[in-house]
Amino acid sequence: MRRTSLAKLALLAAVAGGTPACVAAAAAGAGAIYVNTRGAETTVDGQPADIAPRVASAFASMNIQQTGHSSEKEGDQLGFKGTRDDLDINVTVERKSPTTSKVEVTARKNLAEWDKDYAKMLLSRIVPGS
Repeated sequence: MRRTSLAKLALLAAVAGGTPACVAAAAAGAGAIYVNTRGAETTVDGQPADIAPRVASAFASMNIQQTGHSSEKEGDQLGFKGTRDDLDINVTVERKSPTTSKVEVTARKNLAEWDKDYAKMLLSRIVPGS
């Protein structure tokens, strides 16, 4: 009986000792939006080329002036830059598997300050339902 209790206690300690980043990464893998140190991100079904029109639509609906676009890794990573008021906005869409992509949004106010709430709001427009 005592061995079972110790095993349960050890398992509980291992689970509780998981880092917040691991928990957040697990949530992101499930399609939930998670806030990181500079913005927000999620993993979604679809490839970067499929998600690009959603980025353009979200920029337009939120009055973000697109200032740049990039394509790297043979189209497996797309980048979008824009501005709105005092924010510099960056969206990166990167293929993670044959069926999924990671979408990351940042909204920078200055060299040291990020608007995570705005980034999360923009990401929810790009990936509705996350």
